[in-house]
Amino acid sequence: MTPPPPLPKTAAMGTATLTIDLDALVANWRALDAASAGSVMTGAVVKADGYGLDAGRVATVLAAAGARQFFVAAAEEGVAVRQAIGPGPAINVFSGHMPGDTAMIEQARLTPMINSTDQLTRHFEALTGHPFGVQLDTGMNRLGMEADEWFAVAEIALSQRPKLVMSHLACADDPEHPENAAQLKEFQRLTDGISVPRSLSATGGILLGRDYHFNLTRPGIGLYGGLPFEAARQVVRLSIPVVQARMVLPGETVGYSCTWTAERESVVATVAAGYADGLIRAMSDRAQLWHGPEPCPLIGRVSMDLITVDITDLNVVPDALDILCPAQSVDTLADAAGTIGYEILTSLGGRYARTYLGGAV
Repeated sequence: MTPPPPLPKTAAMGTATLTIDLDALVANWRALDAASAGSVMTGAVVKADGYGLDAGRVATVLAAAGARQFFVAAAEEGVAVRQAIGPGPAINVFSGHMPGDTAMIEQARLTPMINSTDQLTRHFEALTGHPFGVQLDTGMNRLGMEADEWFAVAEIALSQRPKLVMSHLACADDPEHPENAAQLKEFQRLTDGISVPRSLSATGGILLGRDYHFNLTRPGIGLYGGLPFEAARQVVRLSIPVVQARMVLPGETVGYSCTWTAERESVVATVAAGYADGLIRAMSDRAQLWHGPEPCPLIGRVSMDLITVDITDLNVVPDALDILCPAQSVDTLADAAGTIGYEILTSLGGRYARTYLGGAV
């Protein structure tokens, strides 16, 4: 084995750098927009603070690119997006008109997606004439009116000219799943013949084809570089500084609970991020970090502020290692942690030094 570099190497505790490519995000929106007919409007889901990347910045660049419909989970998120993008684009609230939301909905000019007759009554009594939409349950059993409830109030609701009638697909990331066709059929049964714009598809639904597009699509994860949009450009890069490197002899262990034991003379780098920064503990002993094209295994337990990485084969102690980079997407990292790219993105911690590229922001 080539002799390792001189040890130890130490540095002051550093801050990892999260780089967000806004031009790549806009390119992903344009690509998903191009996947549907010109008559289909393409919105953007910016809930969970823009999937962890700053909803204000995300919405601002997408509005500049042409997005006119934005979707958030709760009214409070809608207020923040409205402050960022100003008047004009619609901001739709998936959770509908909740108790205590009236002032926010009115002042920020939000459009609640009504999920029940109780919400419909609350909205009509509190904000007569204020824009609203309707969300229907077509099989997910999560949000929205079920068929009997919808048919009981449809005439009243439609007479008030809702801006949108929508539903959400449960299995769109699996194109062969029979639930996709079942939900499409149910959505058509509940809404065929109405004159209100309709929406069924997020990213996965867009990729299922035009039968699923209706009048408006709502891409989310695909904007941020995640599956099932395989052609997406990568939006995030996460580079983490090396705090210290040490020689570990055969038989010695690393980290909490001694879960990793050196089988050879090894160089181990201690890297400045942990589960407090969104590198979830399930990655322990499974994930990889990268030095350019060279993979380096994460060894031992992920702790709150630190992880340990086997860099023996690098024959150099780098200043930093990447965990999200061209060699490793959010979904690849998610696979190592037994989760999905959504969780990786939305867990990215607040301690990172964030750098935004492009987007004129």
